[in-house]
Amino acid sequence: MNEKEHVLQVYKLMYKAMVEKDTAMLNRLHSDDFVLIHMTGMRQSKAEYINSISNGTLNYFAATHEQMDISIDGDSALLTGRSRVEAAVFGGGRHTWRLQLRMKFVRRNGKWLISESSASTY
Repeated sequence: MNEKEHVLQVYKLMYKAMVEKDTAMLNRLHSDDFVLIHMTGMRQSKAEYINSISNGTLNYFAATHEQMDISIDGDSALLTGRSRVEAAVFGGGRHTWRLQLRMKFVRRNGKWLISESSASTY
């Protein structure tokens, strides 16, 4: 598996863990300094993000991946992923979102970790 395939695998595992509320997996996939930037501009730390999934503030039901663009520069990678995501967030109803995540990755000890994710729609 090449480096781009490894980064893509982390992206797909992240969505699987979000749907399954697998907080242990989410913890392993994100760097300790991870930050999520929501469409509204709200920022969440790794702990806040994982807790929001665990407590049902962020509920994910399914994701269908449509397009991934990945670039790698040494121990840094950038992935822009477009996925149709079925979710109910912040007390809203269940909808399918055309969600674009612009994600930064860092390679530490041979493993790719998500260090930042910025959400928008497409």
